[in-house]
Amino acid sequence: MAEKVLMKGNEAIAEAAIRSGLKCYFGYPITPQNEIPAYMAAHLTKKGGTFIQAESEIAAINMVYGASCTGARAMTSSSSPGISLKQEGISYLVGAKLPAVIVNIMRGGPGLGNIAPSQADYFQSVKGGGHGDYRMIVYTPETVQEAADLTMKAFDKADEYRNPVLILGDAILGQMMEPLIFKEPSGRTFDKSSWKLGNRKDRPSHLINSLSLSEGVVEEWNWELKKKFDLMTEKEMMVEEYLTDDADLVFVAYGTSARICRAVVNQSRKEGYKTGLIRPITVWPFPSDVISKCTRKTKDFFVVEMSLGQMIEDVKLAVLGRASIHFHGRPGGGIPAEPDIMKQLKEIMKK
Repeated sequence: MAEKVLMKGNEAIAEAAIRSGLKCYFGYPITPQNEIPAYMAAHLTKKGGTFIQAESEIAAINMVYGASCTGARAMTSSSSPGISLKQEGISYLVGAKLPAVIVNIMRGGPGLGNIAPSQADYFQSVKGGGHGDYRMIVYTPETVQEAADLTMKAFDKADEYRNPVLILGDAILGQMMEPLIFKEPSGRTFDKSSWKLGNRKDRPSHLINSLSLSEGVVEEWNWELKKKFDLMTEKEMMVEEYLTDDADLVFVAYGTSARICRAVVNQSRKEGYKTGLIRPITVWPFPSDVISKCTRKTKDFFVVEMSLGQMIEDVKLAVLGRASIHFHGRPGGGIPAEPDIMKQLKEIMKK
């Protein structure tokens, strides 16, 4: 039986990536995700992989593009402003139909902000921070165990859809230590021979790019990509429902905020309040249908985010005016506190 190990979230993500067959990691230092490149530097080359500390975030994402073209499993990681610099390259990866795994351990902003936990990169992650019509599966782990599990899943899904996948965490997840058990990789294999670059012996030439100046070609390319995004929407949505069956009020939160809301749900239940939690594990595809169905029996939704309110827009679209939506937010590195949320909850339930 596999033994439990105690690791930081960042290190668990890095180790899970290596166990998933990561061959190329390219990154640039920025707090609070520095343990990921540090771990890669110490361990990836021992497993036959390549680690490069690039000269910039822009260089790193373009190195990922190049490595992915060869069919290698490639990855980069950064934190909020660093991910901003990678946006053009992320759009290129999607446009060229290239798999990759990207990790964002969010920090306070806007601008350089601080190194405290934040969830203010939601818009950037799910609405397309780069240019053009594109989508990525966006996983939002709640625990160190889930961070490792979803990293392994991310590599398979990136290869399956030939599309980058994003792991969206925050400074608390990246820095805290928890026990976990590393699961065995799925063992899935993906035939990349029809597109990857490399030895041309006995095969036609392959061309990978996202540029075409011929009339109508890019439009058709976008419609083809949409078919893939629609398939992701149908098959890849992940959500957890916690004590929602009889809930008069349902919290909606992800990542660290969901951990805090789970504690509030448990405490409020002890005090006689019927509350529950919907936790998106993918914020894209977003669990709109789950929230929409919940409006049949629940008329109050309480969104908690470490931001001024970004995911709340998707909750409003899912609810479509059939229930009241309340919000508690802490921007710029602030962490929601259970007593503050409980106080606001009691005020809502009095009405």
